[in-house]
Amino acid sequence: MSYCLNSALVMLFTIQLTHCNPEWHKSAIWYQIFPDRFYNGDPSNDPTVETLAGTWPYEKQNSWQVMPWTSDWYKPQPWEIENGGGFYYNAQLRRYGGDIQGIIDKLDYLHQLGINAIYLNPIFESPSSHKYGTRFYHHIDNNFGPDPLGDEQIWKDENPADPSTWKWTSADKLFLELVKQVHYRGMKIIIDGVFNHVGIPFWAFEDVRNKGKNSQYVDWFTIHFWDDSTTSIDEFDYDGWNGIMDLPVLKEDENGLILPIQDHIHEIIKRWMDPNGDGDPSDGIDGWRLDVAEQVDINFWRTFNKWVTDINPEAYLTGEVWWDDFWTNEMINAAPWLGDEVFDGVMNYRLADALFKFFIDKKKKITRLEFANILQTMINDYGLEQFHSVQNVLGSHDIERIASACVNPDRWIDHANNLQFNPEFMVHRPNSKERQIQKLLIAFQFLFPGNPYIYYGDEAGMWGADDPDCRKPMVWSEFDYENEVYHPYRLDKQFDSVAVNSDLMTFYSNLIQLRKKSTCLNSGEFRIENVSSEELFVFSRFQHHSRITAIFNRSDDVQQYPLDIKNVLNNCVQQMSINSTNSDKIRARDFQIWTCNDR
Repeated sequence: MSYCLNSALVMLFTIQLTHCNPEWHKSAIWYQIFPDRFYNGDPSNDPTVETLAGTWPYEKQNSWQVMPWTSDWYKPQPWEIENGGGFYYNAQLRRYGGDIQGIIDKLDYLHQLGINAIYLNPIFESPSSHKYGTRFYHHIDNNFGPDPLGDEQIWKDENPADPSTWKWTSADKLFLELVKQVHYRGMKIIIDGVFNHVGIPFWAFEDVRNKGKNSQYVDWFTIHFWDDSTTSIDEFDYDGWNGIMDLPVLKEDENGLILPIQDHIHEIIKRWMDPNGDGDPSDGIDGWRLDVAEQVDINFWRTFNKWVTDINPEAYLTGEVWWDDFWTNEMINAAPWLGDEVFDGVMNYRLADALFKFFIDKKKKITRLEFANILQTMINDYGLEQFHSVQNVLGSHDIERIASACVNPDRWIDHANNLQFNPEFMVHRPNSKERQIQKLLIAFQFLFPGNPYIYYGDEAGMWGADDPDCRKPMVWSEFDYENEVYHPYRLDKQFDSVAVNSDLMTFYSNLIQLRKKSTCLNSGEFRIENVSSEELFVFSRFQHHSRITAIFNRSDDVQQYPLDIKNVLNNCVQQMSINSTNSDKIRARDFQIWTCNDR
């Protein structure tokens, strides 16, 4: 009780009460931001060619510039033509200048949309665009802040291994201002914790590379071979994440990460969750998204959970617990990672996989019964109460965007879904029919148990294949964008204009408002209704005497209500659909939401 009272007193001056809601994540509307591609709020801090050092492809670039925000995605810039590397080589070199100031500038946009929880892709110092190859965990990337060169000088006066020497850079301070502004608006913010692997420039790995066996951090990594200085070949070999040598893996023992690494990460947790160390976490982040969490021993996450909850009992932890067997498209049952001792939620790609198979696929589509069994199995695996806290992901920085998924049926999610591996993957803007399918998926996501999760730009109608195309710069209404006419392999491509899809934006806004005013969608029971039509899927969410029933028509034809649906809809009033009117039928690729009184 004393903790909540103290928080209320502290936040009285900013009007917003950001704590004393230990289950805030059950009503979360998540929004994922890839910082370099969201908004450039401060062009003065844009990356330079020198900041590319230490990340793939490692070759010195003689000609390079920050990309024009509004350029045709596949169109090569002059510097890209000069280096001759091709699209997929240059895509990894591209930087667009998105930064922390840009996120602050667009908080009101997110707030007005109805977003109340933000997840940021990695923001710690790293030379890569995605920031998964960390250099420092204790500093925000200097090109995300207002004084990149000044921040570099601060680094030089520190010992990364000694927290007593750590200072606050301009980027760090601006990030804390972002946290303050998020909380002022009654929103929450979590950040990406990448604690399985680091980057080539990571301070401890650099020490090992420079000092060899004499480095005090030699036990932090699994070294297979040391470089022989008498040869012209670099024999240095070590464990890299998934065999990728850009990302050295941190060493584990039977307790997870070894103790010296754990001690360092514990200091990182404290720094970002209670920045001023006064015991009040209201100035810190509200939790973590843990990268490739199933690849770190679960015992470490139990320790991690205790560190976090000791600082902030209301913090939210979610894990990227994804693949059981990628090569057979088998996703993992994440139940062991869910609960009080590990994570509150996981990124639930299992729902996206099921929705793609039922609503998008044509030749390989699953039946209504198969779909129902998949959904019920998911809920049974985690338990409905726990399921209320999972993040139901339809798109992210790691998979094709929802819009492009709807254009490309009959393929596995996240499997070679770009032109580099699959030249037949269609990268054009969705047509009206495909947009309707997209709306079916989004409506299902918002009505199903668990938290809706929006990947930046999906609400604006952005499309794109798997990485790197899913990481295009955000489409904003104040900018005029070049038409997409180029193809990376110079093949024929349809003409696509690029602009905010206001119809889809309104659609998202309406669903968000429905979700917020209907408590049964946040924590209510779930029931699949038995119907005789193969093309219709019906389920209800209910709490006490309140019920919401949703009907989805996946077919290309109008469907007449069978008698069993009419019985379900007794005492119900239609609230929302794409095209359907209040009648006894539902149009092609449409849905209906009904509110019901069961008294």
